[in-house]
Amino acid sequence: MESAGKNTNQLDVRGNQLISASHWGIFHPIVQDGRVVDVQPFEKDSAPSKNLKKLVKLQTSSNRILHPYVRKEYLEKGPASSEKRGKDEWIQVTWDEALDLVASEIKRIYKNFGPAAMFGRSYGWKSSGLVHSAHTLQQRLLNLCGGFVECANSYSTGAIATILPYVTGSSELKSTAWPNILKHSERIVFWGCDPLVTGDIDWIAPLHRAQKYLDQLKSSSIKTYSINPVRPETSKFLENDWIAPKPGTDTALMLALMHELIAAGMANKSFLDKYTFGFDALKNYILCSTDGVEKNAEWAEKETGIQASVIRNLAQDLATHRTMLMIGWGPQRARYGEQFPWMAYALACVLGQIGLPGGGIGSNYHYSDGGVPVRKGKQPRGISSKVAPVWPYKKPGEFSQKIPVASFVDCFLNPGKVIDFNGKKVKYPEVKMVMWTGGNPFSHQPETNRLKKAWSIPETVVVSDHVWSATARHADLVLPASTTLERNDIVGIGTYTNDGIVAMHKAVEAPGEAKSDYEIYTLLAEKLGLKEAFTEGLDEAGWIRKIYNDTLAPNKKIGVELPAFEEFWTQGYVLYPEDPEEGEYVAFADFINSPEGTPLKTESGKFQLFSPTIDSFGYEDCRGYPMYFRPEELRAAENEFFLVSLKASDRLHGQLHNLDATFDGPKVSEKVRINREDGEKLGLQSGEKVELSNSRGIVVATVELSDDVAIGVVAVCHGGMFFPIANKDVGGCSNTLVKDVPTSSLSRGNVASYGTVKVRKVLYSKRQNLMLIP
Repeated sequence: MESAGKNTNQLDVRGNQLISASHWGIFHPIVQDGRVVDVQPFEKDSAPSKNLKKLVKLQTSSNRILHPYVRKEYLEKGPASSEKRGKDEWIQVTWDEALDLVASEIKRIYKNFGPAAMFGRSYGWKSSGLVHSAHTLQQRLLNLCGGFVECANSYSTGAIATILPYVTGSSELKSTAWPNILKHSERIVFWGCDPLVTGDIDWIAPLHRAQKYLDQLKSSSIKTYSINPVRPETSKFLENDWIAPKPGTDTALMLALMHELIAAGMANKSFLDKYTFGFDALKNYILCSTDGVEKNAEWAEKETGIQASVIRNLAQDLATHRTMLMIGWGPQRARYGEQFPWMAYALACVLGQIGLPGGGIGSNYHYSDGGVPVRKGKQPRGISSKVAPVWPYKKPGEFSQKIPVASFVDCFLNPGKVIDFNGKKVKYPEVKMVMWTGGNPFSHQPETNRLKKAWSIPETVVVSDHVWSATARHADLVLPASTTLERNDIVGIGTYTNDGIVAMHKAVEAPGEAKSDYEIYTLLAEKLGLKEAFTEGLDEAGWIRKIYNDTLAPNKKIGVELPAFEEFWTQGYVLYPEDPEEGEYVAFADFINSPEGTPLKTESGKFQLFSPTIDSFGYEDCRGYPMYFRPEELRAAENEFFLVSLKASDRLHGQLHNLDATFDGPKVSEKVRINREDGEKLGLQSGEKVELSNSRGIVVATVELSDDVAIGVVAVCHGGMFFPIANKDVGGCSNTLVKDVPTSSLSRGNVASYGTVKVRKVLYSKRQNLMLIP
């Protein structure tokens, strides 16, 4: 088979060390006899991730996909034979055979149904590289074919990214710099976030520069709080005050804090009058004139489980000190998730310290070195997916071509259904074919059994991945992809910090017949007669050079001189110069200093504590001002608990998880953390197996009794491997138990923590293999 690209620009590594990058950081692969035997962290990484060492297992993982495969039933009967999807035998085929099958099906779908029938958006964390960005390459190819069903929003920030433009005028807000905070803050509240865990990763590649500021914070006189139903690692590290409200009641606590400030005459009236719009509507709600319920500390104690005296003391402490609220994204991945960030901004406005050094609010301190001073430079841009169609655009149909990403299951199940979404009506298309790459929806989509049902509806499912994820196991055709270690690439450093550019040197050959993402889609483009338009005449090396060289002029314009490509590739990285002014950056300072000269990009030009636009939508689940909605599922029995799903510290969602899995399933059982007192009442001990169950499914997990989980709560890290055996998920995927409902009609974001589960001790015997993998 002809290779993708002519390799006329082969990249020679002339430096002393190989270098590459991942979501966990930059590293040097150590190679012996054609295998990566170790990785050494980048010498300029402030706090290298412990997960880097796991990259060594990628090349030889027992869970690698080594060849192209087709499901037996699909190979024999063709499209629409989905009855055995997820439990069929796999037949190894050649690359030519696999690509011919995929190309033939793409042609059939576009000819007979048009782009409205192709779900090709994909979603997931893929790899860090810009050339082998799997989503981008697939979308580029499908756009050349005429388009596909696009998606709005993300699983990370579905609710917050939708609500904040109404409240602040922007969905992505730069945070006050850490050096400024350490100089001026007196109180910091980590609300629903855990920087020590989630700060380990970056969408591109981190240098973990935030760690030194956490170290300085620990040794400072600044008092900190962590508000979370599960005590964060950051809280343990800082040895701070841990406040544990019941899951889903954070906004009730915020309302009570504001009530206390209003009642005590400590609400910052001058700030509210000058910089906010609509506070009176929220104030009436707080003081009970709207619904007859006074949102005071006693009311909040019943809702949150936090003592009224603690609430009063907290309100007093925050108001009498320079306070920074650091809010996370976890609480907005819940039913009514828009209310959490909106209410948090309302609380910050009542405190009235936004725009002051060390005061205010920020929503990205927990991720990708948020708050670290930004360096001076222009980041590289990858291959564009936005290309004009080459094929004629046929049968567009009556549908909305962009649906909320977390609603794709509902779309598969209910074609033609019309939903509310951010003030508009969206009509679902009828999806006939799914192409998924660089992600694993069976890890991140709520209510996995509902997903499994929906997944059986499309006529063809094609998955490209490097491991047998649950998504790959539920495909019709599987294409084996290489990993970061097995190809050349290039990527920027630091999503928020703009640290520089790093080369990603190929360290070893890919195992089996795995190919790079760029080669896979180039070969598929060739089968479709689209190779020239897809590649623009460039191979892997050509794109790497182009991406780097395209950054030279923009950087020169701002006074940053970059080395020639050959020097960069040999050195392996370039770091941008530091900007001394960035260390004193204060969020919203320009607006506070000149509200008329630099207004916010909102309806009023101010912080919107009431939104006439949202109010006009008439949504019952997201109204014109932030509100408290009581959780829909409450504890009804002693063995029933609130479920909280956390990010694991030892993986990124499903990535780096179960690398030692076999075709019989995962080797390690997922843990469920249970409060020690609750566990003793149920007669449980650490290490015992339990079933967590509700109407949505059953998950088998291993008990870990802990004092770091609130009473009445169980915690399971998300990203567990969905592996159903006899209707029980033995892989411990927390989403098996989470209800697939939108955050609200506004953003329709995904829900990651929802409702209750029953806990039952079980005797767990050796399971039979019901999922046949080659």
